[in-house]
Amino acid sequence: MLELTNAQIGGWLGQFLLPLFRIASMLMVMPVIGTQLVPARVRLYLALAICLVLAPTLPPMPQVDSVSLQSMLLIGEQVLIGVMFGFILQLYFHLFAVAGQIIAIQMGLGFASMVDPANGVSVPVLGQFLLMLVTLLFLAMNGHLVVFEVLAESFVTLPVGQGLLVDHYWELAGKLSWVLAAGLLLSLPVVIALLVVNLAFGVMTRAAPQLNIFSIGFPLTLVLGLVIFWLGTADFLAHFQVFTSEALQLLRELARVR
Repeated sequence: MLELTNAQIGGWLGQFLLPLFRIASMLMVMPVIGTQLVPARVRLYLALAICLVLAPTLPPMPQVDSVSLQSMLLIGEQVLIGVMFGFILQLYFHLFAVAGQIIAIQMGLGFASMVDPANGVSVPVLGQFLLMLVTLLFLAMNGHLVVFEVLAESFVTLPVGQGLLVDHYWELAGKLSWVLAAGLLLSLPVVIALLVVNLAFGVMTRAAPQLNIFSIGFPLTLVLGLVIFWLGTADFLAHFQVFTSEALQLLRELARVR
């Protein structure tokens, strides 16, 4: 009869299950893989496959009892680290959705919304377009491989059982304000151009009060907004590279990878 001791179960728990919780937590939260488009069972299988590949190369894990308060605390620590990794990637992806929503509201296209199949909420069409574009660019440029590389290196820079440095993560939390600033920066050219168009309509209304500016201004603002947005996509790749570098650098700082 096969008999397993508590020490053997604790060794398996430390060497395999603790890294699995960090990997699975990130995959359940991160964009693309952690969306509703990917079933939870597929995400779990992917986490198991990554853990099987990484487990032999990871540093020694702490020996803990299989059922104890220490093991529960270690599991909670790994889940928290993985969720923070995925949360930073979610912020990076949603800055483009926020930029699309700002542009859509400014040009009068905010009412044209569609259901986001990834998150199950209604978002403006422009925001959904930018989100799909960023997703394809991120995968085409192997951004997901960089994320997995940082995750693997985090087991060396953030060993299991070391504990969370509150001061380090509190300092990183102050840097997350760049997400809102990046969304505003991305939408600023279109917003300024449409502001000039609206000011021109205001001057026209003042000069010719009998002109029905509402029947002319709304469709013209909509068409000009689409044209300006189309012209602005010429510099989208440059903005994408800058924001992606910032997000991945923040992810590396979170994992304390140099």
